[in-house]
Amino acid sequence: MRFMCSWSGGKDSCYALYKAMQTGYKPTVLLNVMNEFGDRSRSHGIPKEVLQAQADALNLPIHFFSSTWAAYEANYIKHLNHLTGQYPITHAVFGDIDIESHRVWEEKVSHAANLEAVLPLWQGNRRQLVLEMIDAGIEAIIVSCNSDLGPDFLGKTINVELVEILENMGIDACGENGEFHTLVVNAPFFKNRVQVEIKNKETSSNYHFANLTLKD
Repeated sequence: MRFMCSWSGGKDSCYALYKAMQTGYKPTVLLNVMNEFGDRSRSHGIPKEVLQAQADALNLPIHFFSSTWAAYEANYIKHLNHLTGQYPITHAVFGDIDIESHRVWEEKVSHAANLEAVLPLWQGNRRQLVLEMIDAGIEAIIVSCNSDLGPDFLGKTINVELVEILENMGIDACGENGEFHTLVVNAPFFKNRVQVEIKNKETSSNYHFANLTLKD
């Protein structure tokens, strides 16, 4: 039961990969969608070289492709089909928790490539999932967030104290509604820590981003 993991670089996709491994699935390749310029991930704004460093730490290949939002679905199916020809995969793992439209889309694109969609975190309690990730030793930092949080939260590590702060602010502990996105910098199943630093911070459409670079 080899799988492709939809890899954002964040905590949910990382924990989904881990949970799938725990239940007997074997990770084979990661898939990440980049923006039109091919320099940052479409969803989290993470530089390609940082995502590659994560894949290296996992000792897995990572497949990138660039896409506009308009062509996203067609390109996703095209590249899933490419991966099924290149790797002996039978399943596609996703990190979504409880947004039904996301699950329907993931099952649709997986089916189009003759893959079975697997959502290891599906219907889990959001707060409990975050605490489980922390307990599992997954270390993630906030790399983008909305204006309710603001740029001061960029770079903060997801830990029990931060979960309390977020919930006291009325922010979902998992950021499942898009309040923030994360980057995993270490986990027990990484062979090394991914060393990053924030060069500067940017704001676009009331959303804040950390410009990341790998440390030498």
